[in-house]
Amino acid sequence: MTTLFRYPLFPHLQLCDPGLSLSSGRSVMAEPDYLEGDCDELIKPKKLINPVKNSRNHQDLHRELLMNHKGLSPQNKPELQKVLEKRKREQVLKAQKEEQEAHKKSSDLEIELMKRQQKLEQQLELEQQKIEEEQENTPEFVKMKSNLRRTKQETDGEERTT
Repeated sequence: MTTLFRYPLFPHLQLCDPGLSLSSGRSVMAEPDYLEGDCDELIKPKKLINPVKNSRNHQDLHRELLMNHKGLSPQNKPELQKVLEKRKREQVLKAQKEEQEAHKKSSDLEIELMKRQQKLEQQLELEQQKIEEEQENTPEFVKMKSNLRRTKQETDGEERTT
C-alpha cells in the first residue's frame, strides 16, 4: 500500500544523503481512517447554524442589498426612505384636509365673529400700549406712592377677612 505525501518527509535528510532517507512508500505517521470516508461509525462534524442568517428578515434584507448593489431592484430606495416618504405624504394630506374643512366651515356668522374678535384684540393692545407709555412717562415717586397704596389696600383686605 503506497500513499502519496503532500510534503516530503525530512527534506534536509533527503538532500544530504539519499541513502539515509526513509523509503518513499512508508511514512512515519499513520494516515487517519476517516479521510477515506468508509467509516460510518464516526460522527462527522457539521457546520453550526447561524440564527441571524437563517431569519427571514435577514434574508430579505440581504437579497435587497444584493439587488441594489447590482442595480436590478425596481426602486433604488431603501425601505426606511420609503416609509419616511409615506409618512410625510400622509401628514401633508392630513394638513390639506384640515385646511379645507376649516375654510368650508366658516359661515357668515363665524366670519363676523372673527372680525369682531380681531377688533377687540386690537383695541386691547392699544389700551395696553397707552398704559405702558403712561407708566414710562410718570415720575418714580408717583409709582412708589401707587405701590404703597396697593400694599396698604391688600393688608386692609386681609385684616377684614380674618
